[in-house]
Amino acid sequence: MTTTLHHMLTDELLAVAHPLTGSNADFEPALELAADKRLVLIGEATHGTHEFYRIRAELTKRLIRDHGFRAVAIEGDWPDAHRVNRYVRGQDGAADAMEALSGFTRFPQWMWRNADVLDFVGWLRAFNESAPPDRVAGFYGLDLYSLHASMEAVVSYLRRIDPDAALRAVRRYACFDQHGPEPQEYGYAAEVDRLPSCEEAVIQQLIDLRTRSAAYLRRDGQPAADDLFFAEQNAKVVMGAEQYYRAMYRGSVASWNVRDRHMVQTLDALRSHLDAQYAGTKIVVWAHNSHLGDARATDMGNQGEVNVGQLVRQRYGGEALLIGFTTYDGTVTAASDWGAPVERKRVRPALDRSYEALFHAVGLSRFFLDLHRHRVVRAALRGPRLERAIGVIYRPDTERLSHYFDASLPLQFDAVFHYDRTRAVEPLEKTSRWMGGAPELPETYPSAL
Repeated sequence: MTTTLHHMLTDELLAVAHPLTGSNADFEPALELAADKRLVLIGEATHGTHEFYRIRAELTKRLIRDHGFRAVAIEGDWPDAHRVNRYVRGQDGAADAMEALSGFTRFPQWMWRNADVLDFVGWLRAFNESAPPDRVAGFYGLDLYSLHASMEAVVSYLRRIDPDAALRAVRRYACFDQHGPEPQEYGYAAEVDRLPSCEEAVIQQLIDLRTRSAAYLRRDGQPAADDLFFAEQNAKVVMGAEQYYRAMYRGSVASWNVRDRHMVQTLDALRSHLDAQYAGTKIVVWAHNSHLGDARATDMGNQGEVNVGQLVRQRYGGEALLIGFTTYDGTVTAASDWGAPVERKRVRPALDRSYEALFHAVGLSRFFLDLHRHRVVRAALRGPRLERAIGVIYRPDTERLSHYFDASLPLQFDAVFHYDRTRAVEPLEKTSRWMGGAPELPETYPSAL
């Protein structure tokens, strides 16, 4: 892009961007777009940025309080989120929000065990305590990593109501025992070594649970329905996880697609379950931009990947709203490798030819942009351009290869929040490496655009 065209585009963006000043009016344009939707998907450009968690939580509070949204569904494991759900509904014995979040022990713990999520969970408990039954909002997980925890949950449920069925479940799930505690070992054995898989066993267990569901439901009314739904979703997690860990050894696209399809299936099941109680359920989804932005607008989509954003758009059309986040530089909470200690790392200034660099050049420290409202800007932003994605791992030494992809932002999202300089989210368990990590950048850096 020539210098003249670049300046014309930044001037156009400056004219239509909604500056964020810290006032109550900051969220009005986003809420206007979201209020009448059934599903509002709110992303994040990293798994470790305070502003993304905080703004997402503030938007969600307004959607729950003012617009009747009744569920938050996160990129987290079903059984871990279920404990939070019981706490915010006043059904769990957890003493406080900190204890309610204690189930999130799997790496990366800071994704959900952080100060911003802690604050939101406390707010949701307080809101529900004074809300009428049809306005009470829950907290749910969409992910499938909890293979062993979900098996334990299914067996525990059956032991309470059907001991014979519990014994059958134990025998079926024992298929995984020979492979050790790590699900990856099972996936390798089944997919690479061609040892017998547990696929038939987990499918039969789900069928068995569904076959007996009518009898289970006759016992205690709605509490029984909630317990059965929790158990059935855990059985689905086991089935999805079994597929996922085998797919890992067929390539990243295969395993990615299994995971995102599972998240959408869980979202659909959750909406149906809540609709059975009070029709017209509206749900907020929290996950990374890479899951919630439409994959068809990215080069990952060109490689065969599908994601939650694409599948939701295809299924729900105009009833869904997709919101992304971007940042130019700052600090982030991340690790250097999978399972490595959590660190506070410096985020490098965004690369040229990226959306983040273009938004930085606008000159606003933070703003909201409706990507569909202004045709000229939408056309100019179609790109493709580079877009940055930082997950739980951040490798600044290989940033271009590890963290950038080509995308068309206006096709990927309906709207975007840009925070030019961001800071690391605060983990509830701070390691010495996090405490001694990259300091926050001074407000004067960089001094000029």
